[in-house]
Amino acid sequence: LRFVGVLGCSLVLAVQALYSASDDVIELTQSNFNREVIQSDSLWLVEFYAPWCGHCRNLAPDWKKAATALKGIVKVGAVDADQHKSLGGQYGVRGFPTIKIFGANKNKPEEYQGGRSSQAIVDGAMNALRNLVKERLSGRSGGSDYKQSGGGGGSSGGNKKDVVELTDDNFDKLVLDSDDVWLVEFFAPWCGHCKNLEPEWAAAATAVKEQTKGKVRLGAVDATVHQGVSSRYGIRGFPTIKIFRKGEEPEDYQGGRTRGDIIEKALDLFSDNAPPPELLEILSEDVLKKTCEDSQLCIIAVLPHILDTGAAGRNSYLDVMMKMAEKYKKKMWGWLWTEAGAQMELESSLGIGGFGYPAMAAINTRKMKFALLRGSFSETGIHEFLR
Repeated sequence: LRFVGVLGCSLVLAVQALYSASDDVIELTQSNFNREVIQSDSLWLVEFYAPWCGHCRNLAPDWKKAATALKGIVKVGAVDADQHKSLGGQYGVRGFPTIKIFGANKNKPEEYQGGRSSQAIVDGAMNALRNLVKERLSGRSGGSDYKQSGGGGGSSGGNKKDVVELTDDNFDKLVLDSDDVWLVEFFAPWCGHCKNLEPEWAAAATAVKEQTKGKVRLGAVDATVHQGVSSRYGIRGFPTIKIFRKGEEPEDYQGGRTRGDIIEKALDLFSDNAPPPELLEILSEDVLKKTCEDSQLCIIAVLPHILDTGAAGRNSYLDVMMKMAEKYKKKMWGWLWTEAGAQMELESSLGIGGFGYPAMAAINTRKMKFALLRGSFSETGIHEFLR
């Protein structure tokens, strides 16, 4: 299994933070993004990166150089999208690094398609700046339009059509009979807080629909019109947001009201509701490679030969693994197993054969690191190891 060969020589590669306070790159987070970027009149270039990503590490020196050259002219920022996943999700970040230009309409950033050298980045920024100034000169744009509420799909960064309009007639069929998780906003058209929430709710609805493949839905009920369903759930003030899961009593949403907060809660609900990951036997290099490359961590068990344990022994080991996969399902890790002796190259790369079976390794292929289970192959032992 070729890819594990690289584990041996580079296990000690540590992941360093890419930017520090001494750089001219502004560090953006879930808590300061709205204030720094969205509400700003400046043009922003924002890189979404992950610390383990090689292309991001290669870009970092040029990104810093461009930030210094553009200081006072164009703002240059960076988001660790590994840490601030919902922020990356909000802007449809699929791979790293992704660079976005936040110009006249901050809620509709453009994708930067230029080169990765500091010169190319500066040229791209200056072109975007020229266009922004031209637009302002022609009176087409007055900087950020985020502060206007009005919730049309156009300026919200989301699409109002992704918010499902719920009524007295369709509520039970769409929400209560559904296997999906629903976040439902009860609103009144005259309510100021509801108007402020509207663009956030629309943007979150679009992002959540994409990221959960429609398994978490956002809906809205005009409580002044649909009084039947509103009185059933004791709605007293607006907006009230409730979470509906099949077969459970609805619960009040207690989180923040920004799109980032709403998306984060929706993704938590999605992973709570998701089935546990599959436990796959390593029957080919492809299974190993795909599972380990697609997950932050892959957990591999090497189990004793079936002749040594019998079917019952084998199943009890697999059972322990299934329970742990369920327990840690929110982590979206990959789970694999193989029989002792079936994948000798993998075993020798991990140094497993020496101290008996069953054995377990947790591998992070991006950081090129692994760790071996030293405790017992039991729920308690594995939980301690993974924790």
